[in-house]
Amino acid sequence: MNRNLNKKLSVLIITLNEEVHMNALLSDLDFADEIIVVDSFSTDATESISKSFNKVKFIQHKFEDYTSQRNFAIAQAKNDWILFLDADERLTPALKNEILVTLKNNETYSAFLFYRTFIYENTILRFSGCQNDKIFRLFNKNYATYKTDRLVHEKLEVNGKVGVLKNKLTHYSFSDYESFKSKIISYGKFKAQEKFIKKQKTSYVRHILHPIYNFLYNYIVRLGFLDGRKGMNICYLNAYCIHIRYQELRNLWDKK
Repeated sequence: MNRNLNKKLSVLIITLNEEVHMNALLSDLDFADEIIVVDSFSTDATESISKSFNKVKFIQHKFEDYTSQRNFAIAQAKNDWILFLDADERLTPALKNEILVTLKNNETYSAFLFYRTFIYENTILRFSGCQNDKIFRLFNKNYATYKTDRLVHEKLEVNGKVGVLKNKLTHYSFSDYESFKSKIISYGKFKAQEKFIKKQKTSYVRHILHPIYNFLYNYIVRLGFLDGRKGMNICYLNAYCIHIRYQELRNLWDKK
């Protein structure tokens, strides 16, 4: 069976108050056959910037969780092949060309993983766990969907073979410490809700030890100390996310 009869590409982007990124991102997507922005009612200029690009289809949809929003976006796409991008991600010319060549020649794979270059406060982080950062971004929607049991850190379930692209996606993660911390707190709360729905509980010992282990693993084993102060910030905030998860999970069970 040929899984790749329709080689046209739909680029999907989910947004909330991403005006700082939209112009640079959308200006670089001229190769796409379709561009869909699914926005959760931004209050900045995200909408007006998006609509200034003729090819962009702008849809507003209430945000419930990351997985639901992504699956909703996929349902709006008219093409089989999906390129999912976050607003803070950029394609290098080499990666853009690789995507086009891959789509043209692929007869084997249902989805492709992208490695990412992680940029924090305008600095590339080479360690702190970032060296292993890879994510699904290109896939055939007929053979892949985001699992609904995750509310955040979505997992794409693929029916078929998975390939890996050589060129890296550039991830302009966060411009400052406070915005990163705010996002980390949001992630931690979503993970707590996810575990609560699954009726999972925690313990004081795990609450204390898991964040400590996470920090030491990323900072020492994954060489976060080589990224200097910014590496320490990243390692700390990733550990803090786990602390928030356990704290919120305990609060949810206490309320019940």
